[in-house]
Formats: sequence, C-alpha cells, structure tokens
Amino acid sequence: MIHYDRPTARLRWPAALAAAALAFGIGTASAQAAETPSAPAATGASAAATAVTDDDEPLGSRPYMGWSSYSMQVYAGDGQAWISAEQIVAQSDAMHEKLQDYGYEYINIDAGWNGGVDEHGRPVPSETLYPDGLQAVIDHVHGNGQKVGLYFIPGISAEVYEAELPIAGAPECTTGDVVKRPLQQADYWGIGHRIDFSTPCGQAYIDSIADMLGEWGIDFLKFDSVTPGSGVGDLSLDARDDVAAWSQALERNNIWFELSWALDIRYADYWKEHANGWRIDWDVECYCEKEALTTWENIARLFPKAAEWWRHAGPSGWNDFDSLNVGNGAMDGLTKDERRTATTFWAVSAAPMYVGNDMTNLDDYGLELLTNDEVIAVNQAGRPAHPVSTATSRQTWYAVNPDGSVTVAVFNLGRTDADITIPLADIGIDGSAKVRDLWRKKNLGSATGEFVAEDVPIHGTRLFTFSPTKKSTITLNDDDSRLHYDGEWSRNGGKEVPARSQALTVSVFDSSQGGEAPETGASNVVSVNNDGPGIVYSGTWSRSAGRGMGDYQDDVQYSEADGSAFEYSFVGTGIDWVTETHSSQGEAEVYLDGVLVDTVDTFQAEGRGVQQVVYSVRDLPNGSHTLRVVKKSGQFMLLDKLDVVQEGVLDIDHVAFDRAVPSDAVVALLRDPGELVGVFRDGAALEAGADYVVDGREVTVAADLLAALPDGDSAIEFRFRGDLRDDVHWASADGASVSLTFAGPKVAITGALGPDQGSAEVYIDDVLVDTIDLHAEDRLTQQVLFSSDGLPKGEHTIRIVKASGDVLRVDALSYVTG
Repeated sequence: MIHYDRPTARLRWPAALAAAALAFGIGTASAQAAETPSAPAATGASAAATAVTDDDEPLGSRPYMGWSSYSMQVYAGDGQAWISAEQIVAQSDAMHEKLQDYGYEYINIDAGWNGGVDEHGRPVPSETLYPDGLQAVIDHVHGNGQKVGLYFIPGISAEVYEAELPIAGAPECTTGDVVKRPLQQADYWGIGHRIDFSTPCGQAYIDSIADMLGEWGIDFLKFDSVTPGSGVGDLSLDARDDVAAWSQALERNNIWFELSWALDIRYADYWKEHANGWRIDWDVECYCEKEALTTWENIARLFPKAAEWWRHAGPSGWNDFDSLNVGNGAMDGLTKDERRTATTFWAVSAAPMYVGNDMTNLDDYGLELLTNDEVIAVNQAGRPAHPVSTATSRQTWYAVNPDGSVTVAVFNLGRTDADITIPLADIGIDGSAKVRDLWRKKNLGSATGEFVAEDVPIHGTRLFTFSPTKKSTITLNDDDSRLHYDGEWSRNGGKEVPARSQALTVSVFDSSQGGEAPETGASNVVSVNNDGPGIVYSGTWSRSAGRGMGDYQDDVQYSEADGSAFEYSFVGTGIDWVTETHSSQGEAEVYLDGVLVDTVDTFQAEGRGVQQVVYSVRDLPNGSHTLRVVKKSGQFMLLDKLDVVQEGVLDIDHVAFDRAVPSDAVVALLRDPGELVGVFRDGAALEAGADYVVDGREVTVAADLLAALPDGDSAIEFRFRGDLRDDVHWASADGASVSLTFAGPKVAITGALGPDQGSAEVYIDDVLVDTIDLHAEDRLTQQVLFSSDGLPKGEHTIRIVKASGDVLRVDALSYVTG
C-alpha cells in the first residue's frame, strides 16, 4: 500500500485497501481456496533488469508509459469500484483510442484486486470484481495491444501461514515453513509476517506466485511498502530479502518489477540491481476525496528529491515520481501551468509517465500535454536531467544528449512571473547554440552567451533543445551520463573541494571622536531563515509571522502533522537547527546524509524557549550534506532558522578600521592564491592591484577602499574556485578508468591536482598519447590537465586510466564540436 499524509486517510485507506491488498490470503484460506494451476518455470538471465521483451529490447530500457488505477481509487472514495472488470476494460479502451499511439501501454491495477487464496496459498482474483474472471480482463487488455500490472506487498498473511498449505512446485514445503521466527512484521501496516528466505521454501513460495502470474500473462508488478523506505529507515523493517526473491522470480517470467514507496537512497545500488523502477517520494495524491487528485505542493516537493536521485536512473532502472495527474483540469488539483510543469518535469527526469486520471474523461488540454511527441521523445530518450542549482526558486535543469545537444527545462517555482536567464556556460556550452521550443514545436533562432526564457508564469515551465553550433565547446561534468566508468568509483566523500565564499567583516570607527571598534561575530556561519528557498518542506506546513516572541526575522514555519519534514542541502562543515521549545512540542528524528543520527525532544514543561539550538553538528567533512528533520510527536514542530558553518578560507574573519589612524588591512589565504576568483563588495568585483593586492598568500586591502565604507560593520567577500559543480568522481585502484565518446577535432581534461594524486594515462582511440602528472603540494581545482587538437573528422573515444597515487579524481571533460 501507501503512506498517508492525512491522519483521516491513514485510518480509512489502509482499512479499506491495504487489508485487501493481497498479503496472500486475507481471510480464511481454506474457505476461499480455488484451483489455479501453476505455470512451468521459465528460463532467462539472472536479474529482472536484464529480462527481454518480445521485441528483444531489454526490459526497463526506457521509462514505461501507461496508467495506474490508484489515484482514481483514492479520488472516488470507493477504491475497489475503480478496479472492477468494467472499469479496467473502459480504461483500456480509452487508452487504445487516445494515448496508445504515443507509447502508453501499461494498465496497472492497484490494491484490492484479490479475493482470497488457492489451495497453495497464492492470491486469486476477486469474483465480485471480476465475475467472468480476471483472465477475461487480462485478455481484453492484451487484445488492445497493452500490458497488465498487479499490486503486491512483502510478507505472508497470518491466515495463510497458519493454514500450512502445500507450496506449488515444492511439495516438500508448506506455507507454515516460510515464516521467519520469531514472528516479525513484514510491511508498513502490519498485515503480514516476514518470510524467511534463508530456507529454500521461502523462495519456492514466491516462485510459485510469480510463475502463476506469468501463466496469467501479467506484465508488471508494483511491490509496495518496501523498506528501508516507506517511512521506515532504521531497519526495524527490512524488505530487501523480499525484493531479491521477487526479482529472481519475476525475471524468469519477464515481468517488470516496480518498487514503492519513498525508497531509501542509501540503498540505491540495491534497488538498481533488483528492480526496473523505484518510487523516490511519498504519494502524489492529496487524499482530497472527490475534490482533487493532487496538489502543487506534492509536485514541488519532488524537485529536491530528483536532484538527489537523478544519477541513479538510466537504462534498466528509473526514478518513479508516481502518477502523472494532468489529464483533466476539473479534477487534477493543478492550474494549467502547473499541469504543464509536472509533465515537463516527468519528461526531463526520464520518470515513468503513467496517467492517474480517468482516461475516458481527458480534456483537450490534458490530451495536448500527454501526446506532444517531442516531449515524449525527451522522456523516452532516458537521460535524466539535473539542476544547475536548487538554491533558487527559478531553476534550470538540463541533460546533455549523445549528439552534443542539450535538453533544457526551466521551472518557475516562485510566487511571481519571471524571466529566467540561462547562461550557456551553466549547461556546458561555450559558444552559441540553436534553440528549439519543444512544447510549441518551434525553432527560436540562435543564442550566444545566454538565452532568456521570457515571462515564465508562476509555477510554469519552458522546455528547449539547445544544439551547439560548430566550433562550440561542450563541457561534461564528472557525473554526466555520457561518461563511462570502469572499476570501483565513488563520488565526493570528502574528496571534493566546493566553491567557497567568505566574508571579511570590516568594523569602521573613529577613535578621535570617541568611537570604539564594534563587536563582530564569526563570518563563517550563514543563517538561513525558515522561508529560505533551499529549504524543502514535505507534509503539511504553515508560516507564522509577526509573533513578537523573538524569532529570527520574526517568523517561523510550523507543522501539526506527524511525519511532516523539512530538508536542507548545504555545503559546509556543520549545521544548527534553531527552533522553539514549548509544552506543545515533542520529539523529532534528525537525519544527516540519509542516516538517522538523533531523536531530539523539543518539549519544555514551563515557559517558552526562543531561538533554541536543539541539534548541532560540527567537524563534518567539508562538502555537500543534507539535513532532514521529521516530526514524531507533540502538537507542533517548528523551524526558525538553520545556521550553516562553512569552512574558513581566511585566517581572520574581521578587521577594524580606525578613521583616525587609517591603514591597510592584511589577511592571509588558507587556500592556494591561484584558487582566489576575486574580492567583491555588494556583489561588484573590486579592482585587483588597486583596491587589493595579492602577494603570495597575503591579500592587502587598500586603506582608501576601507575609508569609503560607512561606520559600523560592512562585508567584503572573498570568492574561491572549487571543483566544477562542487563534485568529483574518484578511484583508488590502479587501472580504474573513465571514457567519453565524442565527435570533434579537440578534446581536453580539466580537473584536480593534489598531494594524494599520482599519474594517469590518456588514450585516444585506444592509443596511449600521454601520461599526465596530477601531483601537487596543494589541492588545486579546475586545472587544464590535458589537451589534444587537430583530431581527424569523425567519432573518437578518450580514456583516462589511473596509473599511480592514492586517488584519481575526475572532474570535467570537454570537446569542440566539428
């Protein structure tokens, strides 16, 4: 089943649907048994992700397209009526008429389809829902040239376990043999017992069900309540054994395997190994019965999730955003602009595009959104886009295609219409590019340097293809999907150097007038207010301003719903959660980089604590981190602000300037001076050699500049370069390699030097052309390490192989188009 954000939905839907969600025989097994022959075992590859479809395309090569019943089950309030034979046939026929020509092919039946078990403890279809048998419905869907999906959860019901039914194909086993002892909960709702897969009987039971589904002709299986995930990340529930067992059983029956819901990203490699897709977040449904299918908030919260997950998607496995509910404005719960934004985001993220609407009642605009062939082509190309930055409400997401073109989407997540500027350098193009608007199917001419998407509406979007012109340079970051890694590679983990800015506070006073230098605080602590654009809220939240209680910037964000959470990604070495303590508040779980690190109690029996630091961490490896806090108890949970501690790059964080005794200010750099980008005042660059002078690691700021500052505290900003996009891939084993295939006359490697690095061999078209020395006394970023010009016309492959040193870092590869 699903996690329910609203308490009323939590009570209603698990009772109505999850209790009938085929935990293999809810009810009395013997009374509901039916004769269902098992299918013979099939043969195939060793993992579900490598199974082959009828047209010899590996299963999962592209994101699937289709329809799921669940959104309408929730919306209608009568969940099972929406998966009746009559309704499924109607949806299949509507898809055949309206959407199938555009690639939509899956008809997925969600929770509640079963009506008991057979004599082997395997689920059988409801006779009430399918009076002529589910097989008749399956045959109808197949007759329309479509595929059929069903819904399962981990575990085995108590009734089937206690009945000790013989397992089909394994007469030496019974359903009483497969349960893990002592008895353990298998799923989020506590419907079934956990299966013991250390015994052959456990796998045999799952095989018997999968083989039966194969005989029925089932093409897809949604596996819900998968943990770690589904609201449980502490391994108190762990369905990974179930996932592996089902993967093995489904692969030999060529059935797509989709995991749900809100999978834990720490186990992404495991999900990729065993499944064809995985839900990355909570339900998209708003549980607004007969009012709406979803809300804008449930779409917007996916952006930061996709920014974390996009690297894990690709051929054989995809990030699942849940149902795309954009087909009918009367029920979607979204404006027209929001409907297009959702469709664009699903498309550029290569997320499975499955409709949640009633397909018999799509409106004209919904059909326009769902059938734009150029937008669908972006989705089916399977190249997940990634953001330039999520620290803004006006976001640009892009993906570089094999031909060098770049798919670019802009999203206005803000509160006003806006022009969104796309610097071509941000999407890896140095030069000019031809621009095509994919929604309008119109060429817009060429852009050089930057392109402006004008008048992007509130919660609106634009979708483009940028095709670089000849002699433009294309730069690919280390995590671009065009790069191919061989060997053991990791990302970041403290091996990266992020770009860094630090403010030097200048306290100006005049001692001749009795003035004294003001007190100044540490400038490497940056406060982020609760309404900061980088903070992502999930669940139900509100903002309270003007409370007059001493809150930071006189406002807070608050939630009353257990399970609501906030999340913030930052670059630095520490962070503080600053909030209120009060008798109305309770416990919250704190996760750092996906790991549960603390449960804090914000309860205070008497009085009220304002701007209280209830969680603090220091001494993190300098780099990218994510803080997530989840409400567990109490009436309220609040966020006032977050204080982010950044790595110092100056030896001091403030100086005093006395107008009566004016003098230059001298600071020392803690990074190599070659990494200094510049010194800035109010965003404007100061003049090197005049306003400041760099001499080795010393920077002298001129007294004339300081004298022009106002009395009191002012800030001068020192900006330092970091690795491109603040990240690197790295390997420690000699022989590890990375390669890129490209077409053009010139190629270059840009990256890191450092004391822990050695040498690397560079091959072009399998010929060793250079051995480059990557060792340096200081850690340096974005250095040109290798360049080759004058390559013959055509396609080439450059490969970099680690030869020596502790690590090899990969940052960027670039080439010039032919």
